[in-house]
Amino acid sequence: MERGEPGLLRTDPVPEAGEDAAATIDTTETLSQEEQEELRRELAKVEEEIQTLSQVLAAKEKHVAEIKRKLGISSLQEFKQNIAKGWQDVTETPAYKKTSETLSQAGQKASAAFASVGSVITKKLEDVKNSPTFKSFEEKVENLKSKVGGTKPAGGDFGDVLNSTANASATATEPHLEQTQEGP
Repeated sequence: MERGEPGLLRTDPVPEAGEDAAATIDTTETLSQEEQEELRRELAKVEEEIQTLSQVLAAKEKHVAEIKRKLGISSLQEFKQNIAKGWQDVTETPAYKKTSETLSQAGQKASAAFASVGSVITKKLEDVKNSPTFKSFEEKVENLKSKVGGTKPAGGDFGDVLNSTANASATATEPHLEQTQEGP
């Protein structure tokens, strides 16, 4: 297939969006004097319409600014409204709703998992407290407590044992303080 023949492998440039249409016209194509004149008139007319539309737009923008000024709408208020509207638009999108729903479900599952972990830890602590090793340790603490000067009967819970042991060791150091205060 030769260049320029119609077919699958055309080499004619395709104008991109926004590309100047005049740049894509084949310059080898010659226009008659009449066609050129018609195109120049159309170009002038379109340029004039663009200029008119720009002026109308500027006048409308000025009018809007005057109305906003009379209503007391400041640029900051307008900005806040735009942000609020934009956020509302985002939250109404299907993607946001799906993401929000997914995160909510993940949060619920995480809460359930943490609750499950908490109950497992509580169960394990109960198992440790009831284990023979812990019971043996508890007995040794009880024996130590009774040797240090505790007068409570054995069999209290571990918290009581620790508190009484702390109190017993504090009481053991107090007589030294009293002896120094009672001195001469």
